[in-house]
Amino acid sequence: MAEKYFDDIDVTKCQRFFDIEKQQPRTTPEHLIPIEGYQHLPLVSVEKAVETLEMLVPDIQRRAYFAKQYCDGLSSSTLGPLTTDEAAAIYLYTTEWHHSLYVALNQILRSKQRSRLLEPWLLYLKLILTALFKLKSENKTVWRGIKLNLSEQYEDNQLYTWWGFSSCTHSVNILKSEQFLGKVGMRTLFNIQCISGKVIKPYSQFQTEDEILLLPATQFQVIGKLNPAPNLHIIQLQEI
Repeated sequence: MAEKYFDDIDVTKCQRFFDIEKQQPRTTPEHLIPIEGYQHLPLVSVEKAVETLEMLVPDIQRRAYFAKQYCDGLSSSTLGPLTTDEAAAIYLYTTEWHHSLYVALNQILRSKQRSRLLEPWLLYLKLILTALFKLKSENKTVWRGIKLNLSEQYEDNQLYTWWGFSSCTHSVNILKSEQFLGKVGMRTLFNIQCISGKVIKPYSQFQTEDEILLLPATQFQVIGKLNPAPNLHIIQLQEI
């Protein structure tokens, strides 16, 4: 029987930015196992790439169809270096519904059993990673956050790996909006100096979010931590 990977959660349209995993310092070789298996696969259409996900991600074929239709309408200047299918793979990643693709994919990428669980995802990974590798890498400060206190999970000068895709924004003001973290309650903001972020705004379902996507297995060092206000924690990370 095919395995499903969804918790019973209510996904909002900005949930990607809160999809932050619990962390442990990168202290053992186990944390360095690469994500493999997709490199030598052929590039296929986005519809073909998700065929093996139909039993894992409800409504995936219909969502892939709409992603392809949207990207078919993009101008060549907007597509840039990407094919329509490559752009559609990114659009599909940003698409939010109750069983969003990114929720399942990131859970698997973070799993110790990912080498076994990733097999049905390999064609999609090939497509989206090919797309992202074509985009210019950005060296800039980006932000993401969560309505929890994660400051104790991140120790000064320690190294960490985020195994999933990580959605960030270039503007902290976006995270301060009520739709995201707001200005009250427990919050942790990550201030990240990235060197390989990918600007995916032209290919996103939600372009006002100015999304910068960090690739799986991105590694960081904790540069510092701040507690500038009650219930507000800021963790400064440097991509390495």
